[in-house]
Amino acid sequence: MSVFDRYLSLWVALCILAGVVLGNLLPGVFRTVAGWEYASVNLVVAILIWAMVYPMMVAVDFASLRHIHKRPKGLIITIVVNWLIKPFTMAALGVLFFHVVFAGLIDPADAGQYIAGLILLGAAPCTAMVFIWSQLTRGDANYTLVQVSLNDIIMIFAFAPIVALLLGVTDLQVPWETLLLSVVLYVVIPLAAGAATRAALVGKASKGAQGNNTKGEAQVARFIAAVKPFSILGLLATVVLLFGFQGHVILADPLLIGLIAVPLLIQSYGIFVIAYAAAWAWRVPHNIAAPCALIGTSNFFELAVAVAIGLFGLNSGAALVTVVGVLVEVPVMLSLVAFANRTRSHFPAAVPETEGEPVSALRSKESRR
Repeated sequence: MSVFDRYLSLWVALCILAGVVLGNLLPGVFRTVAGWEYASVNLVVAILIWAMVYPMMVAVDFASLRHIHKRPKGLIITIVVNWLIKPFTMAALGVLFFHVVFAGLIDPADAGQYIAGLILLGAAPCTAMVFIWSQLTRGDANYTLVQVSLNDIIMIFAFAPIVALLLGVTDLQVPWETLLLSVVLYVVIPLAAGAATRAALVGKASKGAQGNNTKGEAQVARFIAAVKPFSILGLLATVVLLFGFQGHVILADPLLIGLIAVPLLIQSYGIFVIAYAAAWAWRVPHNIAAPCALIGTSNFFELAVAVAIGLFGLNSGAALVTVVGVLVEVPVMLSLVAFANRTRSHFPAAVPETEGEPVSALRSKESRR
């Protein structure tokens, strides 16, 4: 992880400060930008979100899915946690804290918006930063790629129905057209563009290599490294914009950021415990177990931010929650990476891709011979 990535929370915090200050000094500018929208989609934010999402989509390799049957345990845990547990626990925590625990500290009219933001984060599993968390825990890079690719496919079909179902808990009316448009704009189109770019890069570099795509993968890695700065800049610019629109809210009630962070922290650590404990109980090797747990813990916050803006607007409480999620996520994930590395010895040895058995098991067989 680069120094910039490691201190992402610091840069986000600085951008939050810049947004709040600029929003109060130049409110007219932010009102003008807020007006640049079409079909409930803010054009400036859409461009910034595409800049964030596109580089990570180039990294997705759907060809890796052909190995999905070899080692299913990690995939099963990932799918169950990401799609059958995580969205619903996040919604439950949102209702608990904003309708019960914090009911006397916030405006009841805003509670539904904050719950909606939490739901959008909970229904969007990570697709980008998880590659960094996997690397830091010495995870199986190829297996992580399979997990991410499968999650992206599921997300195309499951994200909108799950979000619509759970937003019903908040009594918010969700226009299906806007929700589906957001999925197409921020998942389907970037995913298709990323796949086309990857195919072009691999095809060009591997031409005449007789099926060896090593050069192609190296070309993809170089391309992603080249466009990654645009992704980070898109994220930071989006944070400035969002907090520029929310600046008056922050200054009027700074405690709100802390209140929003509480259910996010509980959800993050709780989901990690569920996935990591399941992997340990099922004897999943650590190089698969750690990334498998971290995928569920981390969020596809770029998608959550974009959908929150499309559904509820730039000035909404839902949009504010999704951006606070960015601020909370990086330090939480680094603490979990450290924990995963300290507990490596409690898991089975790594599984070779070709054999599907732990190294220790293979050695045991050799010794018996």
